[in-house]
Amino acid sequence: MTILNKQLPVNKADFPSLNNQLMLSSCSQSAPPQAVFDGLQAYQETLINQGMNWTAWMEKVESAKRKFAELINADLEEIAVLSTVSDAISSVINTLPFDSDDEVVVTELDFPCVGQVLQSLNLRENVPVTFIPETDHTIDSKSFEKYITPKTKLICVPHVSYYNGALQDLASISRIAKENGSLLFVDAYQSAGAVPIDVKEMGVDILVTGIQKYLMGIPGITFLYMKKELSSQLTPAVTGWFGQSNPFAFDVKGVDYADKTRRFNTGTPSIVNAYAAEQALDYILEVGISEIETYLKGLSSHALTYAKAKGFTVMSPQDVEKKAPTTAIYVENANEVEEKMRAKGIIVSARKDVIRVAPHIYNTEDDITLAIDTLAEVVNEQS
Repeated sequence: MTILNKQLPVNKADFPSLNNQLMLSSCSQSAPPQAVFDGLQAYQETLINQGMNWTAWMEKVESAKRKFAELINADLEEIAVLSTVSDAISSVINTLPFDSDDEVVVTELDFPCVGQVLQSLNLRENVPVTFIPETDHTIDSKSFEKYITPKTKLICVPHVSYYNGALQDLASISRIAKENGSLLFVDAYQSAGAVPIDVKEMGVDILVTGIQKYLMGIPGITFLYMKKELSSQLTPAVTGWFGQSNPFAFDVKGVDYADKTRRFNTGTPSIVNAYAAEQALDYILEVGISEIETYLKGLSSHALTYAKAKGFTVMSPQDVEKKAPTTAIYVENANEVEEKMRAKGIIVSARKDVIRVAPHIYNTEDDITLAIDTLAEVVNEQS
């Protein structure tokens, strides 16, 4: 990795996706570094030259898990690998035991799959689901104090809102949860790779995230963290041969769950995605999450200032300390606007009524200026 200058913490040449387009879509898919493509090539070569190599493949899965554990300050034994965040959430929700007076709490800021899984629990087992309402697309700590009660078995929160990048204070929410005997479940898909995460310091019980957003990988692999004190007590409702203590024992009649969170592994993991994830995580760790956060706060500040200067309504928090790098700009026909910007070589991400400008460490203030100028042109063309 080559550091070009103090303004840009990485070499843009490390990112092939930037050769023909400007990418500001890390809230949906970032530009993977060349190392990720090298990882995909390495997996392909095992197929071509070795036919199969289970030993090497599983070492790669373990290496990816180890690097993710390092990123969030967890132990390796507290990490499981699944295919999607929806799979991970479903596995957790369907495994937790619920008493007759238990309830689950989720925010209106959560990604839809979280609420959908919880509503499915309600339909099957009649577990009440309470939604914490948002105000101006944010939720303050007083709302968590109001809605988390001794009846709350589980509180689900997004570390960062997919809609507008609003950042939650996990440590404060954890304190409220612990005071009520509740478990804290965190969706970190919009924060991992851009915002420091320390699950021990923050008091997180369960955390899930995929790899293709700010972690700069590709879809198809998800990491599940569950603190070992909790996972050791649970019997997974969804399992498979890699959730066993010795997958290669091939014991069709026996169930011998692996220790701690490894028991939440299911079937054969996505090996090719593990090759990509290991390289992506290595890249993030090498740059350093603190440096990434500092750099992206500068870009976030510029996006806020420049979007407002161009007359746009910004739906994100106005304080960079209360948001992640994603800046949501209100537009009508957001999906159509996204496609028109793509045609101009600028990749952004639409959700509902906003265009999300989501830079990463390969972007500059000039990139954001150009994107917002182009957005203004497209909006004016529509009016």
